[in-house]
Amino acid sequence: MMKKLGLLIVILILAILAACNKSDQEAKDSSAESESERSVTVDTGMGEKSIQGVPQRVVVLEWTYVEHMLPLGIEPVGVSDVEGYNKWINVGEPLSESTEDVGTRAEPNLEAIARLKPDLIIGAKYRHETIIEELESIAPTVLFAPYSEEGVDDQYQHMLNEFDAVAKIFDKQEKAEEVKQELEQTFKDQGKRIEEAGLSDIEAVVTQAFTSQNSPIMRLFTDNSVVAGVLEQMGVANAVETKQPEIYGFISTSVEALQNYQNSHFFYLVQQDDNIFTNQFADNPAWTNLEFVQDDRTYKLPGDMGTFAGPLSAERLAIEVADALVEKQ
Repeated sequence: MMKKLGLLIVILILAILAACNKSDQEAKDSSAESESERSVTVDTGMGEKSIQGVPQRVVVLEWTYVEHMLPLGIEPVGVSDVEGYNKWINVGEPLSESTEDVGTRAEPNLEAIARLKPDLIIGAKYRHETIIEELESIAPTVLFAPYSEEGVDDQYQHMLNEFDAVAKIFDKQEKAEEVKQELEQTFKDQGKRIEEAGLSDIEAVVTQAFTSQNSPIMRLFTDNSVVAGVLEQMGVANAVETKQPEIYGFISTSVEALQNYQNSHFFYLVQQDDNIFTNQFADNPAWTNLEFVQDDRTYKLPGDMGTFAGPLSAERLAIEVADALVEKQ
C-alpha cells in the first residue's frame, strides 16, 4: 500500500512539473510571438517610421544614438568608428569588445554592415540621407535629425525626444523614464552644490576649442544648444545668445569677441596637446586682459566629453561644471 502511495506521489509530482514546463514554454512562445507581431511608429528625421518586432541586432552609424542605447541596456553589434567613440565619448560603460567597426560616420562600410546581418540600422539624416536606399536594402533604417528645424529652438529637449523614440523602438520606455529621472536628480544635486558654494545667478560661456590649419578655433555654445539646456537645468544662465537659433547650437568666433562676456564664468573643452589658451593665447592681451581671466573664472573641462550627444554626456557635463566651480571656491 505504501509503495503504491509513493508511486502515485511521484507520478503526481512529475505531472505537475511537466505542466509547469509546458506552461513556461507556452509563455515564452507567446512572448516571442507577441514581440514578433509588435509594431511601433516613431518620429524620425525622415518622417514617421514603422518598426516591426523588437530589433535584436542593431548597427549604429552616429555616436549620439550609441549613447541613447547603452543606458537602456542595449548593445549594438556594429558602430561607426569604434575607436573614435571610445576616445571622444567617454561616458557610461565602454563598448563591448565584440562590437564590430563599420567604417567612418561620414562613409560607413556597407559590406561590413551587411555581414553583421542587422535587423535595424540607426543613423543621422545629415550624414546618411544620401545612402538611405543602400542602407534600407540591408535592413530597416531609422535616420534621426539631431540638427533640424523641429529641434533647433531647444536642442536639449529634442535630444530627450529622440531618446524616447529610441526607447520606444526597443520597448524600453520604463527604463528611459528611470534614466531621465536620474538625470533630473543629478541636475538638482549639482545645482544645489553650485548654490551652496555662493554662486547663484551666474552666467557661463562654454566653448570647444582647437587648432585648425594652424589657427585657433572657438565654438561657443549658444542658448538653444544641449549644453545650454544642461546649464539651465542647474540654474546657470548661458551667456551666448543669438537672434536666431543656431542650427548646430554654436557660433565660431575670435578671441576678441570674448570681451562681450566679461562677467561670465568661462569653461573650455580642449585636448591636452592642443590647448589654445595656454599656447596661442598665453601672451595675447585680448585674452589675458579679460575680466574672467584676471579674476580666475576660467575652467578647463575634459576634452573627451560629448557636447552633442545623449543623456549620459549631459549628466557628465553637469557634474564636471559643478566640480570645476566648487573646487575653485
